[in-house]
Amino acid sequence: MSELIYPRSPREIMDGWTYLPRYLDKIRLHLAGKLHADYQPNLGQGFDGTWLKAAGVTHEQMIEVVKNSLTDGQVCDWVRQHVKKTPAEKAAHREAVETYPPPEDAAAQERLAWRKAQAGIAQRDDVKVFIDVIDADEQRS
Repeated sequence: MSELIYPRSPREIMDGWTYLPRYLDKIRLHLAGKLHADYQPNLGQGFDGTWLKAAGVTHEQMIEVVKNSLTDGQVCDWVRQHVKKTPAEKAAHREAVETYPPPEDAAAQERLAWRKAQAGIAQRDDVKVFIDVIDADEQRS
């Protein structure tokens, strides 16, 4: 597969959930056979897994929800009905995504530096967390 279709930014929000729209895009692309090979190993893991854990649902459940939904609105309705989390819990998830890795996590900071170098943006001091890397790598910033 040569055409690379980027999922939405990890900063996008749906029903108060940061990252959820990106995860849905990745599932839709996967179901259509259009998810680029670079994204396949981490489908349902990484930040996808962080959202799943925070929401208390499984990757398999979300695949079924997306498979049986035509629109974001339908998925959002399902999330509202089945994922009963408080605004504080959603905010904690957003904070975790938007600030990872924390400065004190040396191993994760090393992985961030490696990922920046891999993306050809090692010199960019404005790229401080993984979602910055994602947006820069996918040519959003």
